[in-house]
Amino acid sequence: MGKLVVSLDGVVIKEVQLTKDKTTLGRRPYNDIVIDNLAVSGEHAVLQMVGADVFIEDLNSTNGTYINGKAIKKQLLANNDVVEVGKYKIKYLVEDAADYEKTMILKPGTSPLATAAASAAGTPSGFGLPSAFGGLPPVASALPASIKVLTGAAAGREVSLTKVVTTVGKPGVQVASITKRPSGYVFAHVEGSARPMVNGVPLTGESVGLRSGDLIELAGTQMQFIQG
Repeated sequence: MGKLVVSLDGVVIKEVQLTKDKTTLGRRPYNDIVIDNLAVSGEHAVLQMVGADVFIEDLNSTNGTYINGKAIKKQLLANNDVVEVGKYKIKYLVEDAADYEKTMILKPGTSPLATAAASAAGTPSGFGLPSAFGGLPPVASALPASIKVLTGAAAGREVSLTKVVTTVGKPGVQVASITKRPSGYVFAHVEGSARPMVNGVPLTGESVGLRSGDLIELAGTQMQFIQG
């Protein structure tokens, strides 16, 4: 379970456990997280839990929402991310963070899974296949599954979905997540103005269940979900 640590000028003001599907943040008193400061909009941002993922979305605030110094509209939070609203800093922390794996990038002309250093250095070229934000126990009841890349420079590569959450796509362009649940795998849109497609149909809701053989189109690349 994740929590938010709100601080101002290095002094911790409050800690908030994320237990609800949606947690609102803003200056108005009806928000779940109230920050009474004129730099913060009345309804500034919302945090939403989708499976094991936590997304933050800016609600067209006046001064914007930033993650690690970068302005965002909607983004998936990772452990130790720092959200900035006005002069306030909100650190996102997850239990068992030491067990989390770093992002891996699948790049043309290299081994199927390059080291996390490529991503950390800001080189998201090629088709990204980051691994889980993990730390959660494995879901034994879901059949093993994998994603096979069908087009582009990484065509033919196959990556097993062994973690609870796997994110795929190109950071800054289009990103989606695949979450492993007891009932199966769920596909959700994370980042990008254009919606990813499943079997030629754009994703309209927050998420959709995947079936073996489903075709996913994301960031100009076509993949196939294979299970069992």
